[in-house]
Amino acid sequence: MGVRIRQADTADREQVVRLLDESFHDDPVSSWVFPDVTHRRAVHGKFLGVFVDVALDEGRIDLLEDGTAVALWLPVPAGAPTEEDPTPALMRATADPDNERAELVGKLTGAIHPHDRAHEYLLLIAVSPERQGEGIGAALMADVLERCDRDGVPAYLEASSARSRRLYERLGFTFMGTTVDLPDGPAMWPMWREPQAG
Repeated sequence: MGVRIRQADTADREQVVRLLDESFHDDPVSSWVFPDVTHRRAVHGKFLGVFVDVALDEGRIDLLEDGTAVALWLPVPAGAPTEEDPTPALMRATADPDNERAELVGKLTGAIHPHDRAHEYLLLIAVSPERQGEGIGAALMADVLERCDRDGVPAYLEASSARSRRLYERLGFTFMGTTVDLPDGPAMWPMWREPQAG
């Protein structure tokens, strides 16, 4: 599928946040973090904006030129972190200070994140609801995955729904065997992709 992709920068921040907010509004994990729909509408964009800022600072954001899809990637070096990741606490402080789930989701995913090998981390990918099912997500990921294959670099993500897990499996990701189980909430599937030849 031919799609036109550009790398987003700080001028695109609000557009990227809006797209993520719209695309993840009814996602099982977002619904668990913010169970009240009205409250979710008020704070969800702030919560996702933290991810956008991290990707702008430390990674890359690929944006479909028509603004209907976006992927946030972070390069992760080999080796366990030497200090605690401040992002989960920042997610809570920025979006919803009284909601411990806004921090817990980041702590739980961080606790299982592999660090034995350097890899590309697909932090988030979103496709506008009206464009889902067209193959845009796979096309958006293709450039980074091709580079991973060429350079011999693995990739990693956490699937937040069974539907997204199936997409990632088609792209060569495999479930790592242990889910992240949110208390009284949905599961997330950590998935790893070895670089593929040819």
